[in-house]
Parts: sequence; structure tokens; C-alpha cells
Amino acid sequence: MPTPRALVLRAPGTNCDAETAHAFRLAGAEAQSIHIQRLLAEPALLDACQVLCIAGGFSYGDDLAAGRVLGGQVRLRLADALRRFRDAGKLILGICNGFQVLASTDLLDLEDAHGPLATLTRNDSGRYEARWVHLRTAPSNCVFLAGIDRIELPVAHAEGKFVARDAQTLASLEQGGRLPLRYAAADGGEPCYPANPNGSPAHVAGACDASGRVFGLMPHPERFVDPTQHPEWTRTRSDAAGAGLALFQNAVRYFG
Repeated sequence: MPTPRALVLRAPGTNCDAETAHAFRLAGAEAQSIHIQRLLAEPALLDACQVLCIAGGFSYGDDLAAGRVLGGQVRLRLADALRRFRDAGKLILGICNGFQVLASTDLLDLEDAHGPLATLTRNDSGRYEARWVHLRTAPSNCVFLAGIDRIELPVAHAEGKFVARDAQTLASLEQGGRLPLRYAAADGGEPCYPANPNGSPAHVAGACDASGRVFGLMPHPERFVDPTQHPEWTRTRSDAAGAGLALFQNAVRYFG
């Protein structure tokens, strides 16, 4: 099979596109970082790619709200192209700010006739949270989480609290396998703050569409693709790859 190609989208203020492209390359993909203005001018660039990733950072300085400006550009000017991309069986990943962007579009299917089913809002702590967290997966068909039960990754965000419209909507998303990644406590107990760094109900750390091919998550898998990136690497002395690499390998393997 041809080597899958990944397009990593960046905007002014994005700061994780180089690391994300590197992660895709380590996983066996061809990867290119591309500015939003170029994609707006040439949406046909998507045709030659199998994966689109919206990288983390602070797109447009998060001046209106996290991911809001870039989300508006995607929604208003790339909606048709990205809908075709998704419907062609390709993959879309949004990491941190990228998840915030996806949540403001219809690519995650988090809308109905009455408006948004869920949104991402400010952390309960009222401050920017940067720390390592433990995560567990919930039953789903999310392509990126295949074969992963538990994982440890870093988070870095101020607006990562996933809030559903109401309790019934949250339950429906859970039952539909749409909330496949959750914050977890290291000892297996209830993940109170800071284990749940933002206060998300049901400890939601990521959401996917019904197909499992569009996935957004607040933690940063691209920041743990090498064992030396973990703060305890000198004590664990593991020669294995960083755990976050598995998400990118799953994306590549999907097209294998």
C-alpha cells in the first residue's frame, strides 16, 4: 500500500505542528505542515492526503475564545471540502486547540437542529493547566485509540472542560461510544482535580464522531513519542517508544 500522507494544519499562534508532523513521520506516514491560508486557497490539497490533523497551540491567540477564529474559517470556508474528506473514509484528528476547533464545526457531529450538543469551556480551576495525566479508554470504534486501554499524556490548556447540553445528552454520547477517552486516577479511584485537570463531567478527555474516524482530544500525544519526554524517564529507563506514538501508528495502520 502507498505510504499514508498526513496534512498538519497550522494557523497564527499554533505551536505544535512541527512536533505533530514529526510524530506522524515516526509512525510511518509522510507528513507536511501547512498554513490555513494555503489550504483556504487550495482546498484540493486535501485530495492527496489520508489524514488531516489540526495541531495544538493558541490559534489566533485564542483572542475571542480557544479555537474560535480558526473554527470559523474551517466552518465557513472549508466545510464542503472537509465533509467530502471525512465521507471518503479518511481520518481527522484535533489535538487540544485542534479539538476546540473541531468542536466549533460540524465535523464531530456535535450539533443537532437545536444547536450544539456539547462545547469546551474554561477549566474549573480558572487557570491554565499544564501537567501529566492518566487516561483510560471507553468502548468505542475510535480508530486512533485501537488497542489502547490506559495511557499517560501531558495536557496544557485553559479551556478544556467538555460540557454537554444536559445530562441526557451526555448519557446519549456515552452510550453511543462518542466519548472514548477519559481522565483517570493513577490508583484507579475517582479522578478528582488535578487528575481531572479541567472538571469535565464524566471525566471526558476526548470525543469522536459516530464513525470513529474523526477524533478530538485535549491531551497531547505528540509530546510523548519518545521515552525521554516523560519526566520520570531516567527512573523507568524504558527503551520503548513514548505511549503517545500509538495514536499516530493507529492512523497509519488504518490505511495499511
